Amino acid sequence: MIDPIKRLTDIQLSRRDRLVTYYLTGLAVLVMIYTVTYNFALAQLEGVNQPIFASFEFIVQTMTTTGYGQDSGYWSHPLMFLFVAGTQISGIVLGFFTLRLIIIPLFTGAEVNLDNQLTPKTDHVIICEYRRDSAVLLDELRELGIEYVLISSSKEHAKDLADDGYSVIHGSPQDVSAFERASIDSARAVITDAGDANVNTILTVRSVDPEIEIITLTDDSSMRDVLLNTGADTVLSPHGVLGRRLAEKAISSFRSDLTDTIDLGGEIEVTEVPVQHGNRLIGTRIRDSKIREKTGANIIGAWIDGELQLPPDPDAIIRSNTVLLVTGEHDSLEAFSEFTQTSRTLRQYNRIIIAGQGEVGQAARAVASKEGLDVVTIDIEDRDGVDIVGDAGSEEILKEAGIETAGAIIIGLGDDSTSLLTTVLARSLNPDIEILARVSDTDTTRKALSAGADYVLSVPRVSARMVARELRGEDVLAPASQIRLLRVPATPLAGSTLAESGIYQKTGCRVIAVEDESGFTSNIDPHRRFTGNERIVLVGSDEAVQEFRKQFDVSSVESEA
Repeated sequence: MIDPIKRLTDIQLSRRDRLVTYYLTGLAVLVMIYTVTYNFALAQLEGVNQPIFASFEFIVQTMTTTGYGQDSGYWSHPLMFLFVAGTQISGIVLGFFTLRLIIIPLFTGAEVNLDNQLTPKTDHVIICEYRRDSAVLLDELRELGIEYVLISSSKEHAKDLADDGYSVIHGSPQDVSAFERASIDSARAVITDAGDANVNTILTVRSVDPEIEIITLTDDSSMRDVLLNTGADTVLSPHGVLGRRLAEKAISSFRSDLTDTIDLGGEIEVTEVPVQHGNRLIGTRIRDSKIREKTGANIIGAWIDGELQLPPDPDAIIRSNTVLLVTGEHDSLEAFSEFTQTSRTLRQYNRIIIAGQGEVGQAARAVASKEGLDVVTIDIEDRDGVDIVGDAGSEEILKEAGIETAGAIIIGLGDDSTSLLTTVLARSLNPDIEILARVSDTDTTRKALSAGADYVLSVPRVSARMVARELRGEDVLAPASQIRLLRVPATPLAGSTLAESGIYQKTGCRVIAVEDESGFTSNIDPHRRFTGNERIVLVGSDEAVQEFRKQFDVSSVESEA
């Protein structure tokens, strides 16, 4: 568990906060010196003895220019008059400093140099022009215990993030001075997400530090070799990963064998199963589904009405577009698939519509075409691989693409509003179609599920998971999924049982498997006492996993690469 005293001593103040702290401390010391000096001078020079608190009151009155003057009748010595006059003048000067340093920036929104708000950085990460909802990544890094500085060329964006407490400076990632201000000499890595300016940014970084690790994010997988040759050490394509994952989920609806499972180890697998229209489980309470008795698989979680439940409420009713999180051996998951297959039936029409032919859509098309499925693509622009040119948010265009007889539609549009409209239209035109969507805003995920989507992936979430995996060597299982699967050492649990640890109650995460010297098991005894040498597999939302890291201090524990 985290030591609160250690947490307190680890707090680092920004330059401006340190200045304010020094100022207030100095002011308090000055007032005390004035108080003692005045009390002593009044006794020695004027022969008047009074309590120290009365002298303190006088000093405060004088420095704040309130000056009631109740002590003026005591003064006759010239040094007393000089001391009182000096106190009054210093009070006025300090008042101006207080206004400029604290009051004006705090209450009038006066411009403050963002560099002054940075805490001292060592072994940190410099992030350039992150374009995928910066707060999601920065929150992820903060919970991982990774220091960072974000360089943003947008002054307004930088100011907004700084106001929210993030470490941000305004500057150009193509300017060497921006990296110097971000303390690149003591940084561990640079993350670039500058789009067309990635090459320029990489060359700028290499001109300053030829050895520092550079991780580059791109929306164009064809640029991978160019970026690597320019000097990037790692190139990540979140849109491509996301597109392939959506296609794999859609393909599973057309196949009798189960292919889209995640291997946890020890023959234990986990899969997300969207409950589609016509599924025999619709309308059944989870406790009455008898899935474990009939298949051997376990329901360990469920997305119900856009909320992840771990574990799901046994009385929760399974509805269409509920997503079940099921674990077990592969044969058990196959049995689960067959158990629901008679009413789920394999898609009668082997056609997938892909709306949008950006990086997500192209990756999805490549996977679906490789499986020999009939793929129809829609895009607003006429380019290679586009079958129908038009707005996917149009009923006419969707009908032209054959939405009424298609088995699935993958919505890979860049605009969330258009994606939501396309989702609603697709569901209204074909109630049985499987709808899989990507969203650019994490808050849109629940809206898309409410609009009728069966499966939704968020670009910022997937991107943040991929970056975290690179920076920490963290064992994030399947970053492109609706839930977070993480394998970590059980060191923080040493000496306690799962029941005593209160992981679920404190964080919302659930331990679904344990690996020790005897092997891998998903049958976990809650009263088993951990030695700390085991490894555990956790499942939860991104927020729950972040809370687990915070509560159990796994940020300081090495994870398996």
